[in-house]
Amino acid sequence: MDQQKPSRKRIAVIPGDGIGQEVIPQALKVVQASGADVEMSEFDWSADRYLRDGTTVPPDGFAMLARDFDAIMAGAFGDPRVKTNIHAKEILLGMRFKMDLYANVRPVRLLDESLCPLKGVEPKDVDFIVIRENTEGVYTDAGGVFKQGTPDEIAIQEDINTRKGVERIIRYAFDYCEQNTKLDGSPRSRVLMCDKSNAMTHAGSLWQRVFKEVSGEFPQIETQHMYVDALCIQMVRDPRPFDVIVTNNMFGDIITDLAAGLQGGLGMAASGNIHPGQTSMFEPVHGSAPPIAGKNVANPFGAILTAAMMLAHLGLTKEVEKIEAAVLEAVRQKKGTQDIGGTLGTREAGEWVATFVSRR
Repeated sequence: MDQQKPSRKRIAVIPGDGIGQEVIPQALKVVQASGADVEMSEFDWSADRYLRDGTTVPPDGFAMLARDFDAIMAGAFGDPRVKTNIHAKEILLGMRFKMDLYANVRPVRLLDESLCPLKGVEPKDVDFIVIRENTEGVYTDAGGVFKQGTPDEIAIQEDINTRKGVERIIRYAFDYCEQNTKLDGSPRSRVLMCDKSNAMTHAGSLWQRVFKEVSGEFPQIETQHMYVDALCIQMVRDPRPFDVIVTNNMFGDIITDLAAGLQGGLGMAASGNIHPGQTSMFEPVHGSAPPIAGKNVANPFGAILTAAMMLAHLGLTKEVEKIEAAVLEAVRQKKGTQDIGGTLGTREAGEWVATFVSRR
């Protein structure tokens, strides 16, 4: 019996604001050049639309994404014309929270030693994954302000940690470690849990207890714990020991921006917001960067690598290999933007990668 051809993957594209509108088209151009069997539909959820008609997310928008698409490719959100940033919050955090995309996965990989500010560091020395809890913590916006505008003003921001949320992200980290390899093909073997349990005692106790319990189900995987401040010091002194790091929402946000500095900056960093078995969303780590928007100088490689990450999630491995090889060659040949030592603009760098991919 002939094997049935896999159905075409459907991708929702939301370029968003600022440089998102510049880098996402380059990423899509590269995806098309790879020959990936995908169908892409673009949505104009952005500051422009919000300012035009007051819409952040259309009615039934998130349900539509989950129902009709296999993955979402998002750009960046944030525009100084929207002082409250309400559209960014409702679109980006809305996808994460309302679609329950609980695992934020951020690869930290150095493609070429010229991109790393640390002396003597080679690509094999920077190859780790940060897995960040994505739907709890301080980002739930629980809390409030009392006696605002007076000398007695009190502001409270709650850090929400549930047993369910903590357990599933820790288990995801162990599963990821067990099922994935490093770039050189060697197995991953270590999960490090990062917290600040010496100060955040209640939340820390929950994370510590769950980490110990879940790790017992994976005796073949080595475990480690570090406070977030000690981890930051170690990351810039010697990143080689890191393999898989799991942490809460806020610490994950902070340490991945620091980690991006090891791989060439935020313009090189990719991420995925994942719920296994459900429609997941992929976005480059950088923000909308209003000061450089529209100037054709933003680095498109983070968006291109994010697109490759999305294709890997969809099982399109051959296309991923072509894209990642092209970005690596572009970095080596200095065919990128100025932030990584190149001389090309956003569009030109994207075109170079797309052309390289199409010839493989």
